[in-house]
Amino acid sequence: MSNTSIKPAAILTLLAGLVGISLVLYAWRLPPFTSSIETTDNAYVRGAVTMMSPQVSGYVVDVPVKDYQAVEEGQVLARIDDRIFRQKQAQAEAALATQKAALDNSRQQETAAKARIASSEAAVDAADADLEQAVLQSSRQDSLIRSGVATTSAQEQAHATLDRARAAMAQAKAAVEVSRQDLQTIIVNRGSLEAAVANAEAAVELARIDLANTEIRAPRKGTLGEVGVRVGQYVATGTQMMAVVPQEVWIIANFKETQLSGMAVGQPVDIVVDALDRRVLKGKLERFSPATGSEFAVIKADNATGNFVKIAQRVGVRISVDPSDEAAARLAPGMSVVVRIDKGADPA
Repeated sequence: MSNTSIKPAAILTLLAGLVGISLVLYAWRLPPFTSSIETTDNAYVRGAVTMMSPQVSGYVVDVPVKDYQAVEEGQVLARIDDRIFRQKQAQAEAALATQKAALDNSRQQETAAKARIASSEAAVDAADADLEQAVLQSSRQDSLIRSGVATTSAQEQAHATLDRARAAMAQAKAAVEVSRQDLQTIIVNRGSLEAAVANAEAAVELARIDLANTEIRAPRKGTLGEVGVRVGQYVATGTQMMAVVPQEVWIIANFKETQLSGMAVGQPVDIVVDALDRRVLKGKLERFSPATGSEFAVIKADNATGNFVKIAQRVGVRISVDPSDEAAARLAPGMSVVVRIDKGADPA
């Protein structure tokens, strides 16, 4: 009968092998370590950070806020010297008053032109009466001449009077036509005057907008970042002055494409926040990126080479944070988090 003994070194080697195999199986999520939970630490807090910039150029005369100050929507963050813009508005308003006066003058000219037409038409009626009388007088003299009663000079005078009456009638009708053409000219010019008034009104509105833009106001409620502008500094259009960080935040988690199978919108998410002593917040998967992160890169990788190595790409996933947890208000854009999604859970 022989005694078979296992040496301690062999036992340690066997245990080390089992541990190594177990670690490999766990790392690759192979049986018996398969799991429906996918995790990534490539995840960060995001927010709609708004960089405040002026729309007009000038010297800063007031900065009533400080670094990291909470602000309300519409609160003044900085003021630019507005003296030039006030004068431009006054100049535009004066130009508008001039154009309105010209338009009012045109309306008055229209009224006067209509009165001249009425006067000319009355002159036509008077000329018509004179012409009718002259025709009768001329006919009467012609009859008297045939009867041998009137003289030739009276007949010639009657004919001359008739000719003058006819000329006066033609002149009166021409005066009516001239008055009508004058009215039409006034009406045609009215369009250009009205356009000039509209242009002046637009100039006034632009001047008011520029004046209002000398005050940079918070577009929404939030917290300021570092205030990068100082009193007396000259700022141009587009100069970055400060950032407004709103309270609403979300998570962008970048999962490998091999992890996406089974994920669905509405699935619950656990969010581990490093900055909050690894406190776990609750969230929900909102939507997936339409492309991998490499597609949005400025410099894209060139895979058309002979030394190609396949690399699993990452796809961004947007996750909303449950606002009922008071710790959610302490999240700030840029914080790193660890995200766990249970692919086996039913979407909410």
